[in-house]
Amino acid sequence: MVGGGEYAEMGDVNDYELSHYVREALKSAVSGDTDEYDQIIGNMHHNLRLVPDEVAMLETILRGLSGAISHIDVVHHRSLLSSISTMSLWNYGPDVMDALVELVVALASSSGKYVDLCLDMLVSNFIPPYNFLEILKQPRGLAKKDQVLSRVHYALKRVADLVPLAPSRLEQIGRERVPNVFAKEAQIVVYVENMLMLESGDMGELVGNTMIFELVNRLIDLDMEIGWDEVLQDDTTNKGIFEMELEDMARPVDETEMDMDEPQREYTGRKVLWSNVAAQKLDTLMLLTFDHLQAAYKNGRLLQVFEALLQSFQSTVLNVYKSKFAQFVMFYACSLDPEDCGMQFVSRLLEIFSSTVYPQDWRMSAVAYLASYLSRAKFLSDLYVTIRLESIVDWCYQYSENQSGEINPKNYRVFYAGCQAIMYVLCFRLRSIMDTPLLKSKLSIMPLEQIFKHGLNPLEVCLPSIVEEFLHQAKVACLFRVSGTFAFHDLLESDLSRAFGGFERLDMFFPFDPYLLKKSDSYIRPNFMYWKMVRNSSYDEEDDDDYEEGVSDEDEDNHHVVSNGSGPMKFEDDDDDELDMKLNEMSITPRDSFMYGNDKRKKMQMPSRIRPSTSPESL
Repeated sequence: MVGGGEYAEMGDVNDYELSHYVREALKSAVSGDTDEYDQIIGNMHHNLRLVPDEVAMLETILRGLSGAISHIDVVHHRSLLSSISTMSLWNYGPDVMDALVELVVALASSSGKYVDLCLDMLVSNFIPPYNFLEILKQPRGLAKKDQVLSRVHYALKRVADLVPLAPSRLEQIGRERVPNVFAKEAQIVVYVENMLMLESGDMGELVGNTMIFELVNRLIDLDMEIGWDEVLQDDTTNKGIFEMELEDMARPVDETEMDMDEPQREYTGRKVLWSNVAAQKLDTLMLLTFDHLQAAYKNGRLLQVFEALLQSFQSTVLNVYKSKFAQFVMFYACSLDPEDCGMQFVSRLLEIFSSTVYPQDWRMSAVAYLASYLSRAKFLSDLYVTIRLESIVDWCYQYSENQSGEINPKNYRVFYAGCQAIMYVLCFRLRSIMDTPLLKSKLSIMPLEQIFKHGLNPLEVCLPSIVEEFLHQAKVACLFRVSGTFAFHDLLESDLSRAFGGFERLDMFFPFDPYLLKKSDSYIRPNFMYWKMVRNSSYDEEDDDDYEEGVSDEDEDNHHVVSNGSGPMKFEDDDDDELDMKLNEMSITPRDSFMYGNDKRKKMQMPSRIRPSTSPESL
């Protein structure tokens, strides 16, 4: 180590003398004389409780190395390069940080063989040492975090400007450095913050898409760590999906329940996610993601971000049938911009569902997403839902017209998925559609009865609780009636539904089920349609009786759907041109439909479980 007298001596040298000293030390190391070289390395390793003279020495050495970059040899100065790559900006003050950043940028731009080392060093500084993790939320921790990360991102931008291939290498290194799901929450969070800074910063056009892809991958990984046994209660087998959701929303959260120990929670009969470590990490990352999307919307960048999200969704999320929460990044983005992002989302889902290019499971997943989105998105107008529903109906009708077989859940899986999607949407939307005369007429001419009374018999195959609810509402609305009875008895599933659902149980896949993550829930709740809202507005028995009594025999004759077996059903008094013209004049998005998630709200119940969107492995 350099002695105290030498600190002052080196501190007084000018830049030329400093560079000369470092150059000579580097040259001597090549020839075998490593004394001065070793002293330089020793000072670079000294980073704890530095006195002012030691700080000055380290800064001097780093600036001297920047001026002697051309004399660094990848073979003879491996220990020097290793020391540079392991230095953490978090351990130093502003002056040393600036000198270190200057050295890293100079080294990266000097030769392509150092680019990966320098980028990896900078990316490693996304995450602080362990001793900083606990203070990151304190004022001094936040100040240090800002000092470090501002310099890291400045250096990354400088390297990208100087080395054309640097952004592609940064993408690869960024992917490799993402903490795994078992890392501490603070580590994962600060790394994701840096990923989002890259996406929204000056380098966004170069590396932004990759950052979004990796973010979604990490959300999925955490989501899959939350087992279904931690989401579901044990008494779901004999209950329909709608009944279970009503039970979930039956009471507000008891503030004392937040502090319950595990035995007390079990005594309440409710399985909560508050104590699940993976759920807590996912909740925090979802909160960061929602904040990022909202900022992108306010800055006019949401469409750009959404393009990457949509690509990531199709390549990753769409095929992860046990995902429970990660997919809500799509829901929230669409809630911010239904007319652009939402339209793209729905169009992509319809394209996948209706195209034979895609595997059956993809198509079934796509129509399940579509049905769940159209049902749950409170920001969508009834007109928009009706128009999109008609696309599913048309596909199912055309498909059924080309089939002459009987029930076969395994051979006609996509058809049954489409039929179930139609029923699911109408369970949520039928009453509001029927309350609008124009939409009621549009719905009434859809060939629903031909589809549901076809020999493939979707009413026998689809999920019993959905069929039961749909038939009840269809009867009340005089949409159509079926002969015979169905003995459902509030069954959650049946042998036939399991058969068409397949190994992944896509018959029970409703991806936008109630959201259970407590911190980020405030972004979803204002935009979300809960079954309780539908039931309260249209399902009370007295309301049902009044609704049926209010329909005269003449009205029923005019509006009862009758199949002629040859094509879509029509009414003599329909004027399609006038109907289409009036529909076109209606807005797709309801007025005042946006409700932003940063509104302060009273604490509501976070449901302790949801019905299975995919079957637990035990089923």
